[in-house]
Amino acid sequence: MLEFIQLLKQRYQTVLTQLGNETVKASYQQRIDQLILAEAFIRKGQMIDAAQQPLLHMAVVGPTQAGKSSLVNVLLNSAAAGVSPLAGYTIHPQGFCNGVSLGDCGDVQRYFGRFQQLQQTQLSKDRHDCYSLTENSTDSKFLPHGVLWDTPDFDSIDSATYREGVIRAIALADMVILVVSKEKYADQSVWDIMAAVEELHQPTIICLNKLVEGSESVIIQSLKEKWRQARTDEFPEVVPLYYQKPGGLPVWPESRQQLLIQLAHKVKPAKHARFEQELLKRHWQTWLEPVFAEHQALNDWHELIDLMIEQAMESYQRDYLNHPHHYETFQLAMTELLNLMEIPGLARILAGTRQVLTWPVRQIMKLGGKRPHISDSSHEIALLNQIAEHTLIQLADKLLDRADQSQQGQWWRQINSVLRNQRQDVLQDFSRAAKDYHQSFQVDVESAASRMYYKLQEQPVVLNSLRATRATADAAVIALTLQMGGIGLHDLVIAPAMLTLTSLLAESAVGGYMHKVEAELKQNQFNTVKQALFIESLRNKLLQLPEQLSMTTHFNISPDQLRAAELQLTEKRHGLRLL
Repeated sequence: MLEFIQLLKQRYQTVLTQLGNETVKASYQQRIDQLILAEAFIRKGQMIDAAQQPLLHMAVVGPTQAGKSSLVNVLLNSAAAGVSPLAGYTIHPQGFCNGVSLGDCGDVQRYFGRFQQLQQTQLSKDRHDCYSLTENSTDSKFLPHGVLWDTPDFDSIDSATYREGVIRAIALADMVILVVSKEKYADQSVWDIMAAVEELHQPTIICLNKLVEGSESVIIQSLKEKWRQARTDEFPEVVPLYYQKPGGLPVWPESRQQLLIQLAHKVKPAKHARFEQELLKRHWQTWLEPVFAEHQALNDWHELIDLMIEQAMESYQRDYLNHPHHYETFQLAMTELLNLMEIPGLARILAGTRQVLTWPVRQIMKLGGKRPHISDSSHEIALLNQIAEHTLIQLADKLLDRADQSQQGQWWRQINSVLRNQRQDVLQDFSRAAKDYHQSFQVDVESAASRMYYKLQEQPVVLNSLRATRATADAAVIALTLQMGGIGLHDLVIAPAMLTLTSLLAESAVGGYMHKVEAELKQNQFNTVKQALFIESLRNKLLQLPEQLSMTTHFNISPDQLRAAELQLTEKRHGLRLL
C-alpha cells in the first residue's frame, strides 16, 4: 500500500506541473498534501510495528508567529529551539529528545525517508528536505519522556516550499499541541490543517498564547465554535498562556503541570492500523478520481477497438468470403483436387507442363522444397490490407469525435497522436501477419481437397466421370495458360477447369458434401483471420497504445495496479502493512 500511495502522489505531482486550470491545480495540490499525510501515517504504523516499546512523539503546531518555538523552550526548560520575531524563522522539523537519547530514535530516519537528518546548526534555509534531532540536556517537569517536535508554520507565503516537512512531523506525532494567539486563532489555515488531521485521532490540547488577563473566556468560546465547524471529535482542553514581562516567554500554568503527561496516557498505538484504514477509505475515491476517469476512457477505447474489429470482419465476410467473384480459396482446394485425380498416362506429361507453366499451385510449391509467396498475387491479402488501413482511418475519425465530446478530451487527443505515429508500424505488422496466415492456411485448403477426394472414392462412377472430364479440362487450362502467359491465383475463379469441375461436382451425388466442405472451409477461414490477424495482430497492437501516453500528463496507473492496492485496502485490516 505504501508503494501505491507513493506512486499516486508522484503522478499527481507530475501531472500538476502540466495543468493550466487554477481550480484543478488547487484541488490536485490538496490531494497531494493528503497523500503525503497518508504516506507518513503508514510509515508511522511501520515504526509502531517494528518497536517493542514505541517512542512517544509530540508535535507543537500552529500558524506563523504564534509562539511555537518559545513554547517549546518553556516545555523543555531550555533555550534549545531558536526563536525570532521574524515570520517563518523555523522552516524545518526540529526534534528535541526529552528523557531519551539519540540512540533511541534510530527509526526516525526510516520514517522521514528521503529527508536527511542534520545537526540543528547545519539546517539551511536553502534546503527543505531535512530535519534535526537534538538531545535536551535539562530536565522538564511538563513533558513525558519522548521527542518534542518544533514544526514550521503552515500559513506563511513561503510555507508551500516546506509544507511537506510540516505534514510529516504532524503525522509522526502521537499527540498534538496546537498553539494559536489571540490574533491568529480564527485564521482559516489553522482550521483547515486541524480538519485534515482529525482522522489521525491524536490526543490534542490548544495553547492560547499571548493573552492579556481576562480576555481568554471570549476567545475560548470562539475557539469551541471553530473546532465544531472543523471537526467532529470532542473539544480539547485549552491552556491560556500569559507572557512574563522580563523574558518575554509564555508562562505554563502550575495547575496544568501534569497535563501533557496525563495526555500521553490517551495515546493508543494498537489502534493505529484501524486509523490508517479509515484515513485511506475516506479519501480513496477522491484521490483516484482522475485514475478512474482514465480507466473509463481505457474501457471506452477497448469497446471502440472491438467495434472496429467487428466492422472489419463484416467487410471481410461481405467483400471476400461471400463475394461470388473474389472468393478464391475454395478454387485452390479444387486445384488440389485436380492433382489428386491425376489420370494414369497423362499425369507425367501434365506434371512436366505444369512445372513450366506454374500450374497447378501444388506442383510449383514443391520446387526446391519451399512454398513460394503465393500470397503476393492473392486478392484476399490485398483486400485484408485495405480493410486494415480503412479501419485505422475510421478509428482516427472516431478518436477526434471523442476528443471533442468527452470530458477526457486530452486523453483521446493523445491516443490519436500515438496512433498517428504508430500507424505505419501497425499496418506493416498486419501485412506480415496476413502473408504468414495465407501460407499456413494452405494446409486447410489441402485438407478440404483431401476430404472431397476421399468422398469421391466412395462414388467411383462420379470419380471416373470427373477424371474423364479432367483431361479435357486440364488441356483447356494449359491452352489458356499458354495464351495468357501464366495464370494467377485470382484467375482460378474463372478458369475453365475450375468452372467445369465445380459445376460437375455440384450436380453429382456428392454435391451436398462439396457445399458442406466449402462452408466449413469458409467458417474456419473466418475464425482464423479474426484470431490471427484482427485480434492477435491488429487489436492487441492497438490495445497497447495507451501504454505510450505521456507520463507527464496522465496517471497511467493500470487497472491491475489499482486492483492490487484495493485488495490490500479491503482484504483485512492489517493487510495495509503487507508491503
